[in-house]
Amino acid sequence: MHSLTDVPNEIAAASAARVGIGGPVGSGKTALIEALIPELHRRGINFAVVTNDLVTKEDAERLRRSGLIDPARVSAVEAGACPHTVIREDPTLNIAAGDDLEAAFPGLELILFESGGDNLASTFSLDLVDWWMFVIDVAGGDDIPRKRGPGLIRSDLLVVNKVDLAPYVGVNLDAMLAEARAVRGQRTVIATNARSGLGVEAVADAIIAAVLFGASPRA
Repeated sequence: MHSLTDVPNEIAAASAARVGIGGPVGSGKTALIEALIPELHRRGINFAVVTNDLVTKEDAERLRRSGLIDPARVSAVEAGACPHTVIREDPTLNIAAGDDLEAAFPGLELILFESGGDNLASTFSLDLVDWWMFVIDVAGGDDIPRKRGPGLIRSDLLVVNKVDLAPYVGVNLDAMLAEARAVRGQRTVIATNARSGLGVEAVADAIIAAVLFGASPRA
């Protein structure tokens, strides 16, 4: 992995890249962020996180208590309605939260925006993020790829999390991953176990390659 010192000055000085992390309730979005934090630190990335919940700051408080990141680098947005509203229809609150973090931490390179738990139709506005991933989990059912929701199809990266649970929930993991890759065409699919760290390095590499080094797979 390249050092950020290799990035041209005009790119390094630009505003922080913004990456969305969406997916259903319980798919493991917050756990994935917890696993990504050490990977981003290891690579020397200057980053922060914005979380979204309906009427609480639960996910933000979890990250702040984790000891993995400076609590001041975690901001919370309370959506107050459908989770996708504040990441798609009117992302003003999230844009403002990102702007506040950039003002508080000059030189910020990356902001992760975790959506509230939503359904397969959830997508991010490109007014808010430069690139986004969608997280599903094996325990949610191996039929999820066949349902071809917009989140699964349109995201830049699909993460299939909790792969360790496949034997316990009657899921044929190989078949589920094959179906996911078939419906996504050329777009990337990564299998992960956020708890053990399986696949997390590949997710970190995908983020950095796409938004910090200009190799985004977006058509």
